[in-house]
Amino acid sequence: MSKQSHIRPADVRGLSRLAIDATLGLTRLVETMHHNISRAPGIVGKHSQEPTRGITGLVYRTIQGTTRLVGSGIDALLAQLTPLLDRQPASSSSQREAVLAALNGVLGDHLAASKNPLAIMMQLRHDGRPLSLTAQSLAADIAKPGGRILLLVHGLCMNDLQWRRNGHDHGESLASAAGFTPLYLHYNSGEHVSRNGRGFADIIETLLQAWPVPVERLVIVGHSMGGLVARSACHYGELAGQTWLQHLRQMVFLGTPHHGAPLERGGNWVNMVLEVSPYTAALARLAKIRSAGITDLRHGSILDADWQHGDRFARSMKGTFVALPEGVKCYAAGVTIAKAADNPGEPLLGDGLVPLRSALGRHKDAKRCLDFPESQWWIGHGMNHLDLLDNAKVCEQLRKWLC
Repeated sequence: MSKQSHIRPADVRGLSRLAIDATLGLTRLVETMHHNISRAPGIVGKHSQEPTRGITGLVYRTIQGTTRLVGSGIDALLAQLTPLLDRQPASSSSQREAVLAALNGVLGDHLAASKNPLAIMMQLRHDGRPLSLTAQSLAADIAKPGGRILLLVHGLCMNDLQWRRNGHDHGESLASAAGFTPLYLHYNSGEHVSRNGRGFADIIETLLQAWPVPVERLVIVGHSMGGLVARSACHYGELAGQTWLQHLRQMVFLGTPHHGAPLERGGNWVNMVLEVSPYTAALARLAKIRSAGITDLRHGSILDADWQHGDRFARSMKGTFVALPEGVKCYAAGVTIAKAADNPGEPLLGDGLVPLRSALGRHKDAKRCLDFPESQWWIGHGMNHLDLLDNAKVCEQLRKWLC
């Protein structure tokens, strides 16, 4: 067994870059606050994003220039050292994978845009190992690949290894019960859902073209944001005329925020409150650090059009309604922390992150309701969002639907 690594040389380089970015960002924030305070505006009034001038401005420019210079030197040095130290990289530990997944969930769009080594690259994995999508490699890396393919898509700030919780893995359970070959998507959950959807669609197309045996049935199970990524993949796969949709038979959504999650909306209200006063407006930048993936959760956005032509932090931004894919049997599982079905607080409580109505595709506007027949709903009580990954009742329901 190979030695597991909690941190790699490339991680040090990535963290160094992130520290430099944070220093520059904090310097700009302080400069903006300094400028607004020096203008002595009213408590409620227009704020300025202009830089400071004169000696004060020179000081801030010097700080930023020195920080960039130091950062470039450190990055160049680490770039030379990384190949020497990382010639035989150890396998990644589950702790490292969890930290990287959380970091990508919060800052993943910035990591990708800045080409930071910490950014997660989308790939399919099997038993925690990345797959090369060629017929020869798939036949070598997967023991007895079958015609029934199960794709599992994790949620925000998570990774493929976290489908295993308390010793249980839905993929392994369904493999044992119905002969599925489980494959797990690993992706940067801080990127826009639509970008991940496009990437996922392309990966599935490549996978099925290279699959070493005839494909009998394709099933996708998505947890939380993973369900949005799967729906986005169906949309963009259809637009591109991809053939994998012909094999897709069933999709299961576990706690997916089809119509958004209130916690992200709460974050958006923080932006609005901070921007009311010129003395706190600069602090709104801190609230806007959250990733594109997180802001997509405000209304369950799965299309490029939802964010390409506007401010993703604007209160007016809405998700475009996209129906469930035609010809695919879709199931929705939602849970609530309320103990009983008649609890009046149930709609408000949800599973702690996703309201029950959102998980079931219900909406106050009937035209925006997703067409899940009630016979294809399942509601669990006394459970939270992560219990969907290992609760015995959830596992039993998956088997009823898919086996």
